[in-house]
Amino acid sequence: MDIRELQGYASFFMTIFLVVALYGYIVYLYRSEKKGEKDYEKLGNIALDDEIDSTPVNSSNPSPDEKKGAK
Repeated sequence: MDIRELQGYASFFMTIFLVVALYGYIVYLYRSEKKGEKDYEKLGNIALDDEIDSTPVNSSNPSPDEKKGAK
């Protein structure tokens, strides 16, 4: 087995690995959106609605622990 054949096998298996990782990530995004954990359509509007006076996508209310530290 020479180096060319080894490189061929390595590139083939790397391509297969990356395709599986991509599809896994797509399934993860789809499931998290269906569960209601994140709304990726709303996050995608950040690029379209990028004005200084636009409303924030996510509200950042400080937790009770952060409120204590600020006083």
